[in-house]
Amino acid sequence: MHKMSRHPPRDRHPPKDRHHLVNKIDFHHRVDKMDLHPPIKKYMGWLSKVVKSSVNKVIRGQYDGNFSEGYSTQHATSHGTHASDNEDIDRAIALSLSEEGQRKGKAIDTDDHLEEDEELARALQESLKDKHPLRQKIPVGGVHSDSTPATSLLPDILPSSRSRVCAGCKTPLGHGQFLSCMDSVWHPRCFRCSACSEPISDSEFAVHEDHPYHSTCYKENFHPKCDVCKNFIRTNKNGLIEYRAHPFWMQKYCPSHDNDGTPRCCSCERMEPKDIKYITLDDGRKLCLECLYTSIMDTDECQPVYIDIQEFYEGLNMKVEQQIPLLLVERQGLNEAREVEKMGHHLPETRGLCLSEEQIVRMISRRPIIGPGSKMIDISTAPYKLVRRCEVTAILVLYALPRLLTGYILAHEMMHAYLRLKGYRIRNPEVEEGICQVLAHLWLESEIVSGSSSSIATTSEAAAVAAEAAVAAEATATPSSTSSSAKKGEKTDFEKKLGEFFKHQIETDPSAIYGDGFRAGIRAVERYGLRGTLDHIKRSGSFPS
Repeated sequence: MHKMSRHPPRDRHPPKDRHHLVNKIDFHHRVDKMDLHPPIKKYMGWLSKVVKSSVNKVIRGQYDGNFSEGYSTQHATSHGTHASDNEDIDRAIALSLSEEGQRKGKAIDTDDHLEEDEELARALQESLKDKHPLRQKIPVGGVHSDSTPATSLLPDILPSSRSRVCAGCKTPLGHGQFLSCMDSVWHPRCFRCSACSEPISDSEFAVHEDHPYHSTCYKENFHPKCDVCKNFIRTNKNGLIEYRAHPFWMQKYCPSHDNDGTPRCCSCERMEPKDIKYITLDDGRKLCLECLYTSIMDTDECQPVYIDIQEFYEGLNMKVEQQIPLLLVERQGLNEAREVEKMGHHLPETRGLCLSEEQIVRMISRRPIIGPGSKMIDISTAPYKLVRRCEVTAILVLYALPRLLTGYILAHEMMHAYLRLKGYRIRNPEVEEGICQVLAHLWLESEIVSGSSSSIATTSEAAAVAAEAAVAAEATATPSSTSSSAKKGEKTDFEKKLGEFFKHQIETDPSAIYGDGFRAGIRAVERYGLRGTLDHIKRSGSFPS
C-alpha cells in the first residue's frame, strides 16, 4: 500500500546553518507494486502462495510559479543505513525526517524569503561539488522492500520549468496546490484512480502496473479473493496474504478450508464454493455440476463408452475377442467384489476392477434422480451372476463419474483383461499397472485428438499411436456405435479441460506402482513403440530399458 504524506512547511525565518538548509529537501519512500512470491511450499500437492503489498508517499505542495523551491520524488530501500562522510548532513537528515512527521498536513508557504533560500540552496550544491555524492538507504518505519534500488539522497533542488507540467492533463501547474508522486507532479484534480476515475485525495493509495488506485478500489480489483468462501483472503501473522491453489485448476482458497470440512468433487477435486451446491451421492461422495453434466449413472449408459474402448483397442491391433460383461456399480459393490477376488489394491479408493472369479454382483440398473437437498436418490440395483468362461468374468466401474473418467478407468481395466487373455504373466505390479496406465493415457489422448483439428501435429511416438488409434477407431466403428462416436465432437470446453486434468493426474501421480510404473512404461513406448514394449514384457515381465 502506498502512503501519502504532506511536505513539511518551510521555515518562515532564514536558516542559519546547514542543518536547517538540508531540511528543505524532502525524502520519501516508495515500494513498487504488489510482489507475488513463488510458492513457498507444497501442501499435499497443492500450491501455497504469499502476496506482499507496498507503500507509497505523496508530497503535497503549494506552487506560485516560482521555481526556486523544488520538489522531487525519490526511491530508497529500507534495508538499513550506511556511515556518512558528513556527520552534519546525517544529523540534518534525521532532523528533517522527524520534523516531517510532526508537520504533516501543512501546505508550503513560498511567499517570502525565496531569494535567500535559493542562494543557500546554491551554496549547498557548490559546497558538495568536490565531494563524492552521498548515497544512503533511508529507513522508513513500517515499510518493507527488497526490490526498489537506492538512489542519490540529494535531488535536483532547482528543477527546470519543464518539470512543472502536470502528468495528467499535460498543462503547466500554474498557481496553487500540487501533488508530487510516481516520479511526476500533478494537479490534485488530475491524480485519479484508474478504477473509478475519481480524484485520489486519501492519505493512502496503491499502484498496479504504474497506474494509481484508491486503496479500496485496489483491494476490490486486485486483492485475492477466496474462490470457496468468496471473502478477501486474510493476512497471516506476518502480515502477508497467504492462500492455497490447486496445482491444475489454480482454484484459490483460504488455508483454513483444508481443515474445515469443505467438500471436494470426487472427479475434478475442486472445492465446493459457498454459492454453488454440489450433488451428494448415496455413498457420501460429492459431484460438481460440471462433472454431473457428463456423468454416467447406470450400466446401460456405460455401454456406448465400452464400445468406444473396444474400437480403440482394435485400432491398436489389440482386439479383445471375448465378450466381457461391463457393470456399473456402487462403491460397496466394488469393495465386496474385491473381497471375493482376494486381491489387494494399490490406490486409496477403488474405482474399477477386472474380475476373474464367479460371483454375484449388484449392478446399477436405473439412473438415480436428484432429490431434496441436492442428494441423489432412488438408486435401483439388480443382481448379476458372473460365469467364468475365460480368464476374465467381468469389468466393474464405479458409477456417477464423468464420461472421460469412466472411459479412462475402463481403458485401464480393459488392459488388465487383455494381458490375462493373451497369456501375459507379470509378477511385478509396477509393470502391469504401469502399462495399463499407459493405455488409459493413450485413450485420453485419442479423445483430445478426436475433438481437435485433424491437422494436429503429434510430438511423440505415444501421441502418434493415440492419433492413429483414434482414426482407426472411427474407421472401424459399427452402426450401433455411430451415436457414441459422434459425441466425441460434442465436448464442452470444460470437458476438454477435464480430459487434460485426468492426463495430468496420470503423469504426476507420485505413487511408486501407478506413477513410476506409468513413467517407465511411457518412456519404453516412446523409444520402442507399443508393440515392441508389449513383446518385451511378455518375454521378460519387465519394461525394455
